[in-house]
Amino acid sequence: MTQPERPIFVVGCPRSGTTMLQLMLHAHPRIAIPPETRFLMAAYDARSDFGDLRMPNNRLALARWIVERKKTRFADLGLDGERIIEQIVAGPPTLGSALGIVLRAYAARFGKPRWGDKRPGYFQRISALRRLFPDAQIVQLIRDGRDCVASLKEMDWYKQDSYHALATWVESIEAGQRAARSLGPESYHRLYYERLISDPATELKALCDFLGEDFDPAMCEPDQVAAVAVPGRKVWHARTHEEVTTTRAGTWRTRLTAAEIALCETVAGDLLREHGYEVDGAARPDRGDHAHYRRVAAHRRLAARKRDLLDFVHRRTEPSEVAYQPPSAPLPD
Repeated sequence: MTQPERPIFVVGCPRSGTTMLQLMLHAHPRIAIPPETRFLMAAYDARSDFGDLRMPNNRLALARWIVERKKTRFADLGLDGERIIEQIVAGPPTLGSALGIVLRAYAARFGKPRWGDKRPGYFQRISALRRLFPDAQIVQLIRDGRDCVASLKEMDWYKQDSYHALATWVESIEAGQRAARSLGPESYHRLYYERLISDPATELKALCDFLGEDFDPAMCEPDQVAAVAVPGRKVWHARTHEEVTTTRAGTWRTRLTAAEIALCETVAGDLLREHGYEVDGAARPDRGDHAHYRRVAAHRRLAARKRDLLDFVHRRTEPSEVAYQPPSAPLPD
């Protein structure tokens, strides 16, 4: 049972276990999912800057933008930059094709035909991903929102507060619900972190059915590939080098304050229940906390609408097609 070359994208609220899921997929003998890249959505948002990609010089400029900018994290992929530049210039004249060449090359580095990417924040850009890769399969990992909030607020790199963390979880769940309705079961699949760590084999078999791949037991040992698929500088992913464990599930009870728990269960109680999480809901948040959250959520919704409006405008003036096209001829070695 094998699937044609459909890209696989892992999404979810940050700190929901998406890196563990990335590694589980990467452990499959036919699938390679790289460390988080920083060029897919950045390139999509800047697509007008590159001009008409039917012009080789414009593809060259795009290729160098991907390969040579430190912000793109291209160096984490372990690829030959000059070779990738040559392949993009020689490849199909669309943005999705150029980006796909990089991801395909990462998979080829491991001798695998299936490719994709993982970044939690992609839940905000599912429509853009599907424009770039129309046949993409979206895999969303959901974790108890209270655990996500607890974990996010402890990260040195997270510069927001628990209000923003909670809003991010709510947005990720709502985005997944929209994707489930619009994409259907052939293109969208949902997993739950707690079930995945409790019974990896069962959950991963269902994921493989969705992907059209045979399950491989190696997927249950993501720690075996962490050394090659997680950059060492990402110390906050240290647990990915350990065996899958259930010890981190439900730790929000001791990691969140009573006020934070009350806010989470009041604001997101219905969503938590809908996705199978028990909610006491007895405590009510302070009015000031609730009002602060509403302001944060409203500000974030406004920012999302502005982003969507800007994307709509850019779509009307795109200099060339964006959808991925497979190479019609072998690319330069």
